[in-house]
Amino acid sequence: MDSPGKRNHTVVTEFILLGLTDDPVLQIILFILILCIYLVTLLGNVSTITLIRISSQLHHPMYLFLSHLAFADMGYSSSVTPNMLVNFLVETNTISYLGCGIQLGSGAFFGALECGVLAVMAYDRFMAICNPLIYSTKMSTQVCVQLLVVAYTGGFFDAFSYSISFFSFHFCGPNQVNHFFCDFSPLVELSCSDVSVPIIVSSFTIGFIIAVTVCVITVSYIYILITILRMRSAEGRQKAFSTCSSHLTAVTLFYGTITFIYVMPKSSYSTDQNKVVSVFYLVVIPMLNPIIYSLRNNEIKGALRKELARKMCS
Repeated sequence: MDSPGKRNHTVVTEFILLGLTDDPVLQIILFILILCIYLVTLLGNVSTITLIRISSQLHHPMYLFLSHLAFADMGYSSSVTPNMLVNFLVETNTISYLGCGIQLGSGAFFGALECGVLAVMAYDRFMAICNPLIYSTKMSTQVCVQLLVVAYTGGFFDAFSYSISFFSFHFCGPNQVNHFFCDFSPLVELSCSDVSVPIIVSSFTIGFIIAVTVCVITVSYIYILITILRMRSAEGRQKAFSTCSSHLTAVTLFYGTITFIYVMPKSSYSTDQNKVVSVFYLVVIPMLNPIIYSLRNNEIKGALRKELARKMCS
């Protein structure tokens, strides 16, 4: 026979997402705005991947990694945005228990993958600027594939740790998630089971990934900066800086928002601020990355013009 405590517990089969706002007018405005951003995200990243695949002048390691960054951006945004758009149009913003776990795991996978790809791209720039004579040897196709395998493996481990943590939780009380997606922190608050071990496991995984990737990026750019400052040619320094500017911008945007969410003490910002920052790194940044690379990279602009001219002539 079940104990009285167990009889009083109701198993949660779905969650109610409280979303960004309760204002109907603001919901419509946000729906239109975020839908436009999402469409631009898909168009920009698909175009980036397609251009890199079809343009022979972009068949270099840097652009191979950029295509995987575009894939990560699309996946990261798509893990949350479609569901958020639907929820703007319905009265009750619900998501199933399984759907919540899938959303959490996919977000963790693509977020960690983005960290890994950004670190790989920093290492690639380090090899190109600091070791140009052996660059083609050190960044062979086999090495590039190995680096990407490491990045994807990190994503799978992060997704696995968050998914296992989520499915180990027991939800038997309130099911209202104070967010617009199934984020880990509000789910922890709803759990009626001991969450100490899952929190440690998931925090260690993402903390390790962030720490390693930040170290790779920081060390790479320290050596890059030293190498650039030693260059005697102003033109050489400018060219070296230009090859890194797009990547540095992407790194600053992504890690800046990640730091705000996961590193700053939670007492220093409100839940509403958390939601706004989450919209920025889940929805806005995936749209900005292809724009940043297309506007600040002459090779991509040149390849795009060449392919458009070829299509028009044909």
